[in-house]
Amino acid sequence: MSKILQAIRGMNDLLPENIATWQFIEASFRKLMTQYAYAEIRMPIVEKTELFKRSIGEVTDIVEKEMYTFDDRNGDSLTLRPEGTASCVRACLQNGLLYNQQQRLWYMGPMFRHERPQKGRYRQFQQMGVEAFGMSGPDIDVELIAMIARFWKMIGIENDVRLEINSLGTSASRTAYKSLLVEYLKQHIDKLDNDSLRRLETNPLRVLDSKNPELTAIILAAPKLLDHLDEVSAQYFKNICMQLEALNIEYVVNTSLVRGLDYYSQTVFEWVTDTLGAQGTVCAGGRYDGLVEQLGGKETTAIGFAMGVERLALMVEQSDNHIKPNNPDIYVIIAGDKARQFMFPLIESVRGTQPDISILVNCDGGSFKSQMKRADKSGATYVFIAGDDEVAENKVCVKNLRENEKQQKINKDELIEFIKNNFTN
Repeated sequence: MSKILQAIRGMNDLLPENIATWQFIEASFRKLMTQYAYAEIRMPIVEKTELFKRSIGEVTDIVEKEMYTFDDRNGDSLTLRPEGTASCVRACLQNGLLYNQQQRLWYMGPMFRHERPQKGRYRQFQQMGVEAFGMSGPDIDVELIAMIARFWKMIGIENDVRLEINSLGTSASRTAYKSLLVEYLKQHIDKLDNDSLRRLETNPLRVLDSKNPELTAIILAAPKLLDHLDEVSAQYFKNICMQLEALNIEYVVNTSLVRGLDYYSQTVFEWVTDTLGAQGTVCAGGRYDGLVEQLGGKETTAIGFAMGVERLALMVEQSDNHIKPNNPDIYVIIAGDKARQFMFPLIESVRGTQPDISILVNCDGGSFKSQMKRADKSGATYVFIAGDDEVAENKVCVKNLRENEKQQKINKDELIEFIKNNFTN
């Protein structure tokens, strides 16, 4: 017997028993986007490697260690997208969506990073994200944060997440701050790990993003970028905090929050949870006002966020928000050729007039007892039964599988009315 092939490590199947939670999350996100009048955009899974090197930054874990990169037959270096922002900016530039325009966009789809698989974190993972372009004031920052806060309520996890925010200021204020940070970190150079030593020379702010617990005390005692912002950036951040307070959105200022990608500036934020272990970030984003110009476009202000569906699904499943499984509403048992000729056209007629009703027809024969077992196992509310007797009477036998109701026969012409009366939302 041939060996059964396995999925690639970190690239998991999503089985029918779990799909209802995912569909609930995705449908809630689509509804949210409609409420805020954001438009959907869909980008390719594969992009030129240069796109991510230029946008994310070559001295990042993603580019250095995690990207799935390969040469195609033409010798071009291609990469499975590790995140959505760079692809979205590229699509907007290529299709002329940004110049002298405002755009509010959202996307949903798979991303790929070659990292160690763990709870809620996989090598192929599903992200939902938002990107907004052409708006320079703090209102759009607040709108995105308020949007996310509303989403948590929609999926029932608002009590399991908290908002952390920070400001990275302008490029000029960061440059001045970097000198102070490097001077401080060099005083502790003997305690820095290899990653931090390398980042000290290339991108010292990334040292603040270290997850090494041995560096926690050093990072907490480091000079705070928030204390060295230019006046405009400081006022900008103050305005955001004031608006969040007016909306009753609780937040914590985390001065060590710098985000892992090089393109961020000004506002950065993360929504974190304690319910998933060490990997506590469930949504992250911020401003990236220089990225469009960096990728060849005109100077354009921009802000966005992304969230991973896998982690959200774990949280929803752990919450009290019980998701209705994708069970059929009606299970149909057919006994005999006459009944088959009688029921199939009838069921197709029902599907045509009642498109929101889910109907599962038994298509593999079997004894009446075995078919009833399948009907019950399917989770259907009703079973419709047709045999020679029902055909002769032009009726369908109807039984409620979930309530102790008497079995009844309903005239064929009255079946749709019965369904309307018993499956109203």
